[in-house]
Amino acid sequence: MTFEMASSRMIGFGHAVPARCVANFEIEAQLGLEAGWIERRTGIRTRHWAEDGETLSGLAAQAAQMALDDAAIARDDIALTLLATSTPDHLLPPSAPLLAHNLGLINSGAIDLAGACSGFLYALTLADGFVRAHGRAVLVVAANILSRRINPAERASAVLFADAAGAVVLSPCRDSRRGLFSADLASDGSGYDLIHIPAGGSNQPFAENVPPEAFLMTMRDGREVFSRAVALMATTSRRALDRIGLAAADIDRFIPHQANVRMFDAVAGSLGIDPAKTVRTIETFGNSSAATIALSLSVANRERAFADGETLLLTAAGAGLTGGATVVVV
Repeated sequence: MTFEMASSRMIGFGHAVPARCVANFEIEAQLGLEAGWIERRTGIRTRHWAEDGETLSGLAAQAAQMALDDAAIARDDIALTLLATSTPDHLLPPSAPLLAHNLGLINSGAIDLAGACSGFLYALTLADGFVRAHGRAVLVVAANILSRRINPAERASAVLFADAAGAVVLSPCRDSRRGLFSADLASDGSGYDLIHIPAGGSNQPFAENVPPEAFLMTMRDGREVFSRAVALMATTSRRALDRIGLAAADIDRFIPHQANVRMFDAVAGSLGIDPAKTVRTIETFGNSSAATIALSLSVANRERAFADGETLLLTAAGAGLTGGATVVVV
């Protein structure tokens, strides 16, 4: 028995956000901040938050449907569905099987991946390996409803986080000049508690004596998160480029995790990437953790479709700490 190795190609893109748009002034008024404070420090002007009744699986399905339609692929051809999320519908069962069911993906395996802000990059890398090994298409979705995990009294996280979903379809490709050419994934557990939700897991389960705020997201040291995330994104990006002999000038578009505009500008500066090449969605959509790169890919493709042979650098870092970078030729 022989197998012909194939690369994978992103053939469909999609994104979705809840209808409710939340402007900075709402949060600034709540926290007693002066007008313009949030935008000056983060680059965010607006973000979208889910209303009562909206679900993570529903938001993910909207982005996935758009990607499947964009790919013009038969539902039967999707062999695997990967859902990168930190806010599933339930702790158990995983949300991906419900997502695949609702999309009519009857031949697809499905599983959640909890990789925080770098979850999409991890899912994309795993999907690429599956496509290369089995020659079948994969749906990768990243989605979060972080508004339900925000502590409204904690400024560091209340000003940043948003709800959104993004999706891509990876398909086998015989063109060796296209695909995911390099990936560098990293973790640093010494920063495990920098961003976390203290309670709700098996270490501190639900109990009557646990205060409600223990089930909300907290950021222990924003400055340390910033510096360590910049270092992680820059280091993994540099290694991913070096591994295939590319320089910053060879990158056509830089698509970083949209955590904070100062953060990804610092990464671009460290790498020597022209700021004009950076895809920016943070102003309108805020920080939706794993969803930001997938959403940015879809928005960028809609605004100016990726040309054959464009080289993209994707990078992220977040809670865990986890991070990584990938170089993709579309």
